[in-house]
Amino acid sequence: MIAAPPGLEPAMDLARVELSPQKEVVRKFYKDMWDHADITLIPEIFQPDFTFRGSLGPVLVGYDQFADYVRWVTDCLENYTSDILALVEQGDQVSGKLRFHGIHRRPMFGHAPTGRHVWWFGAPIFTFRDGRVSDLWVLGDIHGLISRLAPDATNKLEFTAGN
Repeated sequence: MIAAPPGLEPAMDLARVELSPQKEVVRKFYKDMWDHADITLIPEIFQPDFTFRGSLGPVLVGYDQFADYVRWVTDCLENYTSDILALVEQGDQVSGKLRFHGIHRRPMFGHAPTGRHVWWFGAPIFTFRDGRVSDLWVLGDIHGLISRLAPDATNKLEFTAGN
């Protein structure tokens, strides 16, 4: 795993917090499944008919489609890492604040590999049924990722503080 981009908010120290059973599933999803591209954990985490709307855009249903998505992301980004910045739980839902990052090694969103460390932020909402995730909706900062995949004059922000 690689360190978070410098100057950004540190990840939660998960060794120092007690997690509820639902938050533990979320931790397992990011730190055990995503950070190690361990798709064998998918049936343990998700209901068979779960729905997924990912931070990078696709809407998927079930284990196979989701496993393909995990392979694509982790193939494009070497040392893919999920930094859990915050988790909030209410009833059968857990939401969070995440930072995803890795080394850009394969074409992604039409951009050739750069070898750069790239990242984006995401805000997931996990819905649980019988201890496993039945729906996962993630809003992601795609513009931030694409601007790091191809930083050039066309990707400059139109608004910045102090303009």
